[in-house]
Amino acid sequence: MARTYGGVAPEQRRAERRERLLVAALDLFTSTGYRQAKITELCTRAGVSTRNFYEEFESKEKVLLTLHERINALALEHVTGTLERLEDADAVTRIGTLLDVFVGTVTSDPRMPRLNYVEAVGVSAALEAQHQEWVDRWAAFIEAEARHAAAHGVAPDRDYHLTAIALVGAATGLLREWQAHTPPLPVADVAAELRALMLAAITRPA
Repeated sequence: MARTYGGVAPEQRRAERRERLLVAALDLFTSTGYRQAKITELCTRAGVSTRNFYEEFESKEKVLLTLHERINALALEHVTGTLERLEDADAVTRIGTLLDVFVGTVTSDPRMPRLNYVEAVGVSAALEAQHQEWVDRWAAFIEAEARHAAAHGVAPDRDYHLTAIALVGAATGLLREWQAHTPPLPVADVAAELRALMLAAITRPA
């Protein structure tokens, strides 16, 4: 049986240590930069040993992969959770609300778009593959919303795949621009621009 220390089970200590590493990495990768960041500095910030680091992550890249996945998953969780209360909303309100939730989630911490859309770009084949997986997931979500709008007579009945891919790119570009400014651009402006782009793209004639 695993021993507890100070009333804390080993599993909990390990989970807390892993979380400290992820929190410290988000800060380090978006300030120093992922490529310049050193594992020793990350461990110092997290208050763990390098041995502890390698018990949790096989490499610095694995930490970046984990953060990239976490940020996207958090945004998708918030957006899909919002769908439950939009069942009876008109298509325009539905799209606008979902975009507001997405932008609000990703911009709630300026480090998140910095990590996802700047630091994680071009790092490795594994990061690019994970990025593409999320592009596909977000595009599928947008396609579903476009089909919902078409079913309710707000948009034409057509293939929305390329439109969805283009809109994912637009969102990425706007969020990259947002995080590049000090102070950041108004979040409401970013959300409004993205909402206008999406509605125009989805509702344009076939």
